[in-house]
Amino acid sequence: MASDIITTDLVALDADLGTSVDSVITQLATIVHDAGRASDVEGLAQPAIERESQAGTGVPGQVAIPHCRSEAVSEPTLAFARLSRPVDFSGPDGDAELVFLIAAPAGGGKAHLKILSKLARALVRKDFLESLRTASTNEEIVTLVSDVVNAEKKPKAQAEAASAEPAAANPASAEPAAAEPAAAEAASTSDAHVLNVVAVTACPTGIAHTYMAADALTQSAETRKDLQLTVETQGSSNNTPVAQSVIDAADAVIFATDVGVRDRERFAGKPVIESGVKRAINEPDVMLNEAVAAANNPSARTVSGTHAAGGSTAEESGGQLGWGKRIQQAVMTGVSYMVPFVAAGGLLLALGFLFGGADMANGWQAISTEYSLTNLPGNQVDVDGETLTFERSGLLLYIGAVLFATGQAAMGFIVSALSGYIAYALAGRPGIAPGFAGGAIAVTVGAGFIGGLVTGLLAGLIAMWIGSWKVPRWMVSLMPVMLIPLLTTLVVGLAMYFVLGAPLEALMTGLQNMLSGMSGSSAVVLGIVLGLMMCSDLGGPINKAAYLFGTAGLSTGDQASLEIMAAVMAAGMVPPIALSIATFVRKNLFTPAEQENGKSSWLMGLAFVSEGAIPFAAADPFRVIPAMMAGGATTGALIMAFGVGSRAPHGGIFVLFAIEPIWGYLVAILVGTIVAAVLVIALKQFWPNETIQEAAAKDAAEKSAVAAA
Repeated sequence: MASDIITTDLVALDADLGTSVDSVITQLATIVHDAGRASDVEGLAQPAIERESQAGTGVPGQVAIPHCRSEAVSEPTLAFARLSRPVDFSGPDGDAELVFLIAAPAGGGKAHLKILSKLARALVRKDFLESLRTASTNEEIVTLVSDVVNAEKKPKAQAEAASAEPAAANPASAEPAAAEPAAAEAASTSDAHVLNVVAVTACPTGIAHTYMAADALTQSAETRKDLQLTVETQGSSNNTPVAQSVIDAADAVIFATDVGVRDRERFAGKPVIESGVKRAINEPDVMLNEAVAAANNPSARTVSGTHAAGGSTAEESGGQLGWGKRIQQAVMTGVSYMVPFVAAGGLLLALGFLFGGADMANGWQAISTEYSLTNLPGNQVDVDGETLTFERSGLLLYIGAVLFATGQAAMGFIVSALSGYIAYALAGRPGIAPGFAGGAIAVTVGAGFIGGLVTGLLAGLIAMWIGSWKVPRWMVSLMPVMLIPLLTTLVVGLAMYFVLGAPLEALMTGLQNMLSGMSGSSAVVLGIVLGLMMCSDLGGPINKAAYLFGTAGLSTGDQASLEIMAAVMAAGMVPPIALSIATFVRKNLFTPAEQENGKSSWLMGLAFVSEGAIPFAAADPFRVIPAMMAGGATTGALIMAFGVGSRAPHGGIFVLFAIEPIWGYLVAILVGTIVAAVLVIALKQFWPNETIQEAAAKDAAEKSAVAAA
C-alpha cells in the first residue's frame, strides 16, 4: 500500500524549489499534479499554505511536513523533496532540508490517515532521516518509506510477543488494544518510585504533529526508569481513548495540543503540564521532567472541571461531543476569554476611584481628555457646560480619571469578547468577526451580555453551517477570510436589528430593574443562590455562569450590581480557605496530599482563586462540595444583608480598597468559612471516607511492621 502513496515520480532529490515556503509547497503540489494525483495545483497548494500560516510545520532534524486535505486530491499521496537550498519552515533547528507534502482527499476514509500518521511518526527516528539524506536514487526513497510503513504493521503474534517483553512495559509503545491493559498493570505496580503519567496529543489537522508528539514523548519515556507513560492521540485516526482506570491512577497528565482536549473533565484534579503540540516534539524530556515535578508538588496546577463519580469507560469517553456539550464548552470558552477584559477593566475602574475619589465618575471623560500632566485640573471642572466640584484635584484627580477611562475602554469590549469567542469556539477563526460584530450590536441595542450570548451562539452556528457548503474550487480560499465572515455578520446584524434586538433589550432591562429593586429578603435569597452556584463546581460551568452574572452589571456602577459582584467574589473565596483551616484543625481526616494542599490553598482563597479547592473536591466530592456550598450560601446571604458592594471583579482581599463596607465583607467571609470548615470536618468525622481509613490502617500496619523488625 505504501507504493500507492509514494512513487518515484513523486520524489525530487537535491532540487531547487525556491526560497520561500509558498514556493516549495507550490512546486511539490505541481509534482503531485503531474503524477496524476491532483486535479489542480492551486487547489492543493492553497490549503497547505493556509495550514502552514496557522503554525509552521518544521520539526527537529531540519524536516518540514506541510500537509492538508483537499478536494483536488484524488488519492492519498506523499511527495518528497530533498532541497539544495534549505527553506525556513519555522523549525526548531534551522531551515528545512527534507520536505514531505502529505496530501489527503477531503472526503477520504481513515485507512489512509493511519498510514500517513505512521509515516509522520517515523520522522522522529534519526536513522530514518539519515537514510533519506544519503539516498542516491528515487527508488531508494520509495523503498525507505515502504519499509517504514511495513515495519509498523506487525503480525498479531509478533505484537503479542513484543507486548510481553520487559522493554515494552511503556504502554504508549504498544498498539491501542494492548496499551490500556499494560498501562493498568503498570498503574498498579507496587514500585513507589515509578510515577504514572498520561499524555494527550492533538493538532488541528490530526495527521502528523499529533502522532509525532506522541512518539517523541514515548521514545523519551522508554529511556527513563522513574515513570510509566500512556499516550492518547486525539488525531484523525487511531483515536482510542485511555481507560478511565488508567487516568484515575495517573500521578500527572501532559496536554500537548493545539486544539481543545476532548472530554477534558476525565482528567479533573490531576496535576497538569500544558503546551502546544510542537513543544512535545522538540522538548519531550523537558515536558516529562515537568510532569514529574508537578506530580511531586502539592501546589501544582491541576485540571479543572467536574469528575463524574465512577468515571466513564473508554468507549463512552471517546464519542463525539453532543450539541449540548459543545455549546456549553463554547460558552465557557467565551467566558474564559472575556474574564481578562473584566479583570483588567474592573480593577482599573477601582483604581480610578482610589485615586480620583468616588465623585470622579461624574466627569472622568472631560478630565481625561481636556487636561494633561502639564495642565492638571483643579477641584472645579466644566463638564457639558456645567461646573462640577470634586473632592480631589490636581494629579490625583487626573490620574484617577485616566485610569477610569482606560478601565471603561476595556469594559467596553466584554460583551463583544464574550460573543466573539463563543463564535470562535464553534466555528474557528471565521466566527470571530461576526461574533465581535454581533456583540457590539448587542451593546448598541441595549441587549447587554444576554444579547452577547445569543449573538455568539448565532454567529458560531451560522458560520459552521456556511463553512459546510460545497463550493467551487476557486472559492475555497475565499470562504474563511471573506465569504463566511461577510455572510455571517450580515445575517447576525439583520437578525438583531429586525427580530431579536427589541425582545433581548426588554429582557435585559427587566433583569436590571428587578436587581435594582431587590432589597431585604429577596436580596438575601439572591445572595444564597449566587453563593451556592460559586461553590457547586469550583471553576466549572455553574461557577462561571455565576461569575458572568456578577461581572455583567459591573460597568453600570449601580449599588445592586456592586452587591452582586461582592457576593460572587466573597463566596468564591470560601472553599479554599475553609479547607485549609479544616486540614490544620483535623489533620487525621485528610490524606497527606490533602494536608500539603491545605498549606497553600488559604492563599489561593484570599486571592479569589476557587480552583484551590478542586483537589479536595475531586478526591471526596460528596463530603466536600455540600459543605462548601453551605459556606458559600452563608457568605452570599450576609454580603447582601450587609449591603456590601465591590467595584473590583477579582483580587479577593487584595482589592479591599474597592469594597465598601470592608468590615461587612470580611465578616461575611469569616462566617461562611467557619460554617464550611465545621461542616466538612463533621461530615468526614461522622461519615468517614473509606479510602482515608484504609490509608490510615495501612500506614499504621507499616509502622508496626517496622517497629517489630
